[in-house]
Amino acid sequence: MKIKYIDVHTHNPQEGVLSPTMAGIHPWQADKGYKLPDFAQCDIVGETGLDYACDVDKECQKRLFIRHLEEATKVNKPVVLHIVKAVEDALNILGKYSTLKGVIFHGFIGSWQQAERCIERRYYLSVGPRSLRSPKTREVIAKMPQSLLFCETDALDDKGNIEQIYSEVAEIREVSIEELARSIEENYNRVFKG
Repeated sequence: MKIKYIDVHTHNPQEGVLSPTMAGIHPWQADKGYKLPDFAQCDIVGETGLDYACDVDKECQKRLFIRHLEEATKVNKPVVLHIVKAVEDALNILGKYSTLKGVIFHGFIGSWQQAERCIERRYYLSVGPRSLRSPKTREVIAKMPQSLLFCETDALDDKGNIEQIYSEVAEIREVSIEELARSIEENYNRVFKG
């Protein structure tokens, strides 16, 4: 059966929807004792990143983020990032890891200026329910290259399922769902199979 939809970041996989497997330590847990998972056994390293809106020490978060990036480089896996109020620090750290297989900012909510900096580096932006509620992020969705776009449900909150996310993103971009799905499949193949 051909997979029509790809949900690049979900906590609730759906039947018939392709979702990469992930392993990682969330930045909210950066100050806890942890053992890094076996990243060779997953499709993607993450969620990892920086969240300066939480009360976890920033230096602990940075150390964990760097460890994830080092491991992702070793096992040649892409990373999915959780970045909140820390874009500048995240981009500075990521700049030292130019050989990463792929970088996906999950649940992207931000301005065109922030998106442009990611796009310049060929980082992917994944959008989901919360992204779609932000007027500035809807502008990003409309303007960004489709070749760097993913869709996600994340925690499958009140926006429903991945088909609904695709539908709304296609409407914002003024393309058909089929065209969007083809592009996202090409993006997926480039990041995960290339």
